[in-house]
Amino acid sequence: MARYSAGVRTAAGSTTLPLISLYSAAAAAGKIREIGLFNTMATAVAVALFRLTSAGTQGAGLTEAKHSPISAAASCTAFTTHTVLPTLGDDLGYRAAIGAAVGAGVIWTFGDTGLEMPVGVANGIGVLIGTGTGQVLDAYIVWDE
Repeated sequence: MARYSAGVRTAAGSTTLPLISLYSAAAAAGKIREIGLFNTMATAVAVALFRLTSAGTQGAGLTEAKHSPISAAASCTAFTTHTVLPTLGDDLGYRAAIGAAVGAGVIWTFGDTGLEMPVGVANGIGVLIGTGTGQVLDAYIVWDE
């Protein structure tokens, strides 16, 4: 398996608009290994992780970086903040309160098997605001495929 990553400074997002998302491809599934989220403001923010079962209107596509220069291009696609809500699937139970300081953050890791996404362009994982008002975060996702 090859490893990839993508990162972005998000828009504010909300409890229904993912801040950052990753979607499988029509013929390739992904396994998320790590997600990092860091505050850019001096206001606390709550975040939560969900499965996504439709695309909604995704934000701008992100550049998927190869961790090995000899890997093929990534099949999964990463996006910044959605502008129309996707259908939310399972609440994956990952939640964090990010402190009221620039640089405060959380890094979620997903063990030896990763957080699996099934094949299909409407199958994704997204980070949303858990409760309250959205705000701008620095975010990244690392995955294998």
